[in-house]
Amino acid sequence: MTIKHHIADDLVLAYASGELDEATSLLVATHMSLCPQCRQALELAESIGGSLIEEEAEAEIADGELEAIFSRIENTKESATPAPVPERARRGSYVLPQPLRDYADGDVDGLRWRSLGGGVRHLPIDTGASRAKARLLYIPAGSKVPDHGHRGLELTLVLAGSFYDEGAWFRRGDVEEADATVEHQPVAGPEEACICLAVTDAPLRFRSLIPRLAQPFLGI
Repeated sequence: MTIKHHIADDLVLAYASGELDEATSLLVATHMSLCPQCRQALELAESIGGSLIEEEAEAEIADGELEAIFSRIENTKESATPAPVPERARRGSYVLPQPLRDYADGDVDGLRWRSLGGGVRHLPIDTGASRAKARLLYIPAGSKVPDHGHRGLELTLVLAGSFYDEGAWFRRGDVEEADATVEHQPVAGPEEACICLAVTDAPLRFRSLIPRLAQPFLGI
C-alpha cells in the first residue's frame, strides 16, 4: 500500500495542538494509523509546538516562521521511507482501523448501513455535538456518488477499494480534500466496492433534485 494523498500540513498542526473538532480528529487519527509518513510529520509538529511553548508561551510566530514549519513537515512526509509491508499483513482481517472501529462499534461486515439510493449506503458516526459530521460511505464498484459542491470543507479517507476524482485515483489510506471551490462526482473503482470515511463541516450542495429533496432526512 502506497499512500499518495496525505493530510494537509495545517491539519497536522491543528491536530497536534488539539484544535480540531472530534469528527475531523477521528479522520486524521485514522489516516495516521495507516500512514507512517504522516505519523512522523505529527511527531515533528508536536516537538515544534512543545519547543515554542517552552520558549515563550505568549510569543507570536514571526514572519516566515510558520512557512518554515510547514516546509519541515512536508519534507518529513517526503523523506520518510518506511519498509514496505504487504497489504494483507497491514490490514489484518479488518477494514476499519482503530480508532474508527471503536466509533463504528465493529467492522464493516457488522454495520447497519442506511441506503442513499443507487446502491450507495452510509452510516453516520456519532462524534458529539460539533458542527462537523462524520459518516462511513459504501459505494458499489463502478458507481458514482451524486454530483455535488460544498459549503465548507469535505475530507474523504479511503478505507477499501478506490475512487477516481479530479484526475486522480484515491486508494486505501489516501485523503481527498474538497472545499467550496470544488464541484465533483467521484466514481468508485471497478475492482471492488469503495468504503470511505467522510467528514463535512457544512451541508453539501447537490445539483440534482432528488438528492436535494432527500438531504434534510439524510443529514448530509
